[in-house]
Amino acid sequence: MARNRRLILSSPSRVWDLLSDGRRYGEWVSGTQQATAADPHWPEVGARLEVRVGLGPLTLEDVCVVRICEPRRRLELEAKADPFGAARIAMHLIPWGESTLFLLDWHPLRGPGTRMHGLPVDYLVSIRNGMMLTKLARIAVREHHGSAGGALQSTRSG
Repeated sequence: MARNRRLILSSPSRVWDLLSDGRRYGEWVSGTQQATAADPHWPEVGARLEVRVGLGPLTLEDVCVVRICEPRRRLELEAKADPFGAARIAMHLIPWGESTLFLLDWHPLRGPGTRMHGLPVDYLVSIRNGMMLTKLARIAVREHHGSAGGALQSTRSG
C-alpha cells in the first residue's frame, strides 16, 4: 500500500469541493489526461467517472467507481484500468485548524498489480501520488485563498 499525507492550507469543505467535481480530476490527478464523463450524482456511492490516462499517445480508458462517500471527510474509489486491473484509492480529509490534513492510500485490488505489489511499486506510486497532492493543494489554495501557494508539508510512508 502506498500512503501519502499533505497539509493543504484550505478547509476540508473547500478541498471537498474539488473532489466532488468529477470533471476536474484531470487537473490534479497525475497521469490523467482528461475526465471524459462523470455521472451527474458524483461522488455518491456507485457514481462513475470515466477518464483517459496515459503519457503522450499511449492512453487507456479508466473508470473510477465511488465505493464509500462521507461528504467533506472521506472518499474511496475503485479505479479500473484494463488490462492492469483495479486499485482502491482512499482519501481522508481531517480538519487541522483552518487547514486540511489529506491522507491518501492506494492499494491494488486485482489484476497484475497485485502480483507486483511491494516496495518498488509502492515507492513509485507514492511519488506519483505526492505530485498529485501537490497539484490538488495548489488548486485549492489558489481558488479559495487567492494565492499561488500550495501545501505546507508532505510526508510519505509505505
